[in-house]
Amino acid sequence: MTEQALYVVATPIGNLGDMVPRAVEILQTVDVIAAEDTRHSARLLDHFHISTPLVAYHDHTDERQVEALINRIKGGESMGLISDAGTPLVSDPGYRLVRRAREEGIRVIPIPGACAMIAALSASGLPSDRFSFEGFLPPKSGQRLNRLQPLAAEERTLIFYEAPHRIQDCLADMATIFGVDREAVMAREITKTFETIRGGSLEELVEFVASDHNQRKGEMVVMVRGKPKPAQDQGLDADAERIMTILLKELSVKQASQLGADITGLKKKALYQWALDQK
Repeated sequence: MTEQALYVVATPIGNLGDMVPRAVEILQTVDVIAAEDTRHSARLLDHFHISTPLVAYHDHTDERQVEALINRIKGGESMGLISDAGTPLVSDPGYRLVRRAREEGIRVIPIPGACAMIAALSASGLPSDRFSFEGFLPPKSGQRLNRLQPLAAEERTLIFYEAPHRIQDCLADMATIFGVDREAVMAREITKTFETIRGGSLEELVEFVASDHNQRKGEMVVMVRGKPKPAQDQGLDADAERIMTILLKELSVKQASQLGADITGLKKKALYQWALDQK
């Protein structure tokens, strides 16, 4: 038996083999499942032999319906929340329901699983220690350019979702704002039969999509490398180089860098990097 709670359950983004066993168990045992599209989700649930009743919850659900769902949980029911694919709330409905549940003291339990954004980033080869998820951009070019402009100086990897019929124009607008040479990766149809992960400059991606109409089909994740940091001059003046050369004959890089910093007044980090570059 599941406890009285709201379970936020991730579902596959394409390959049904990505449905985690815990998600199946939870959806089989909750009292009701709130789904973005009940007809779409019914096919998924049928595949996993889940007969739990479905109710609709989507972006257009009004506050009365949200309150009705909250009252069901407060009345003792357990509820699963799913979107059409992937992790709910990540560019999918769910925020208002989760927030209301927490405001009412209802326990909200995440059931992790597939997420297109994370799956794409993990295979992109772009820096993943810091990133910014920007979701879907506006459909019209002018509005899209306005949204992209403030991100031009962002140093974190940028992640976007995009519709297939807008992907070519979107990449072109990105090239306009970020520069044609900015590195980017497009991931299409992740986990599905025609999965494609293609990297290159934004100019190269625009040409790639333009040359193959198949690349304008399916679900898209676009990742753009953050603005490169200005290159720092690691060179030292002649006196500092002479001092470090002498110190490195007798000391480790770490010890020489520390002593060199004390003698020259330069930063230890710069001296350390210079010493590494000499090896």
